[in-house]
Amino acid sequence: MRFLRFLRFLRPLLAAVTLVAATGGAMAADTGFTTLPTPVRTDTGKKVEVVEYFMYSCPHCYALDPLMHDWVKKQGDKIAFRRIHLAFNGPKDPQAHAYATLEAMGQLDQFHDKIFRAIHVERNRLNRDDAILELLVKNGIDKAKYLDMFNSFGVQTKLKRNEQLITASKIDSAPTIVIDGRFVTSPAQLSRPGQSEPQTQTATLRVMDELVARVLKERAPAPAKK
Repeated sequence: MRFLRFLRFLRPLLAAVTLVAATGGAMAADTGFTTLPTPVRTDTGKKVEVVEYFMYSCPHCYALDPLMHDWVKKQGDKIAFRRIHLAFNGPKDPQAHAYATLEAMGQLDQFHDKIFRAIHVERNRLNRDDAILELLVKNGIDKAKYLDMFNSFGVQTKLKRNEQLITASKIDSAPTIVIDGRFVTSPAQLSRPGQSEPQTQTATLRVMDELVARVLKERAPAPAKK
């Protein structure tokens, strides 16, 4: 199973990823995850932060999305989940910009599935800002409010922050999941010869279960001494 490598925007990261094994972030063959040598700071209180790095244009992200939805629902209050869209075409990537805008507007629930479906079912590439806007307006978004948010300082700041997180988390493929700012897993890491994509997805979710449980166990208060 081959996963997309996003060289244009992420080329500077590839050398760093290659060196992970030498810096303490190596993945043991039987674990299915890496540990970042420098953890990314999280601010989710008692909940375990889970971040999925994805792309709307990625077929593997599309295939994983409904399973991720069910997994997040199953985890309930144990986790704080969010997504970050990789900017394949640089800081002005249309899909990454649209995702950040919809997130800021609180309207991801209404449009997330529609964008995925337009690209992977209806074969609409949605690789331009105007094409995405046309789809959103067709499905009921307020055009003026969307454009105001699209051009806002807040969204521009969010996009820059996302770039920093992508670099700090050493993300070079999608989908990739980072748990508690430390543990990085992905279907690409868990893919094995002769294994189907659904089998790889199931293995990924199992590793995610284990990592969330591990973090919660680490945080649990030590038993009182008798």
